[in-house]
Amino acid sequence: MNIKRFPLGALWTNCYIIWDENKDGFIVDPGGSADEVRDFVALNGIKVHLILLTHGHTDHIGGVCDVRDLAKCGVAVHVEDADCLTNADRNLSSIFDVPFTIKEAEKLLSDGDVLEIGTLKLKVIHTPGHTPGGICVVVSDADESVLISGDTLFARSVGRSDLPGGDEDTLYDSLKRLVGLPKDMRVLPGHGAETTIGTEERFNPYWPR
Repeated sequence: MNIKRFPLGALWTNCYIIWDENKDGFIVDPGGSADEVRDFVALNGIKVHLILLTHGHTDHIGGVCDVRDLAKCGVAVHVEDADCLTNADRNLSSIFDVPFTIKEAEKLLSDGDVLEIGTLKLKVIHTPGHTPGGICVVVSDADESVLISGDTLFARSVGRSDLPGGDEDTLYDSLKRLVGLPKDMRVLPGHGAETTIGTEERFNPYWPR
């Protein structure tokens, strides 16, 4: 499994490209101008099958239009955040006086869905609390697995729950769904540095005890 991170947009949202040995891959959360993502895809001959959104906030969807034509299966988002793409109030862009929308997603996701992209397997875990349709995704390729955590889990922290659509208790319950994942599993968050499940179990004050 190959992973490349691109911090994009005003909030340095982590956009990832993940691809297998045959160069079949997908893009996660293109949150701002994504010309460098396009360039990387072209330079490396990556076949992009999907744009995966961990949730629908504007800082995670802002660059979708820059790369949408690369993804032969379009955009995927959890059904509970589907209207974030087409509603500036739901994606919070209207709060910043820069209303922003894109066309609806081609694929709506639900908890437990398993997607296959080349040799990659993506398992969807519904983790609301930051947004109603927030998800984490376990990506596996042979014996290697990583967790895409979006804004559910950060290194030593968690996503905000005080924004419209957020709920602290719900977010805490969602974190419980990550307990039991392998301690050495890499965690690729929506903002900030990479971490591991074991590190967050030890040092994250929000981790379920």
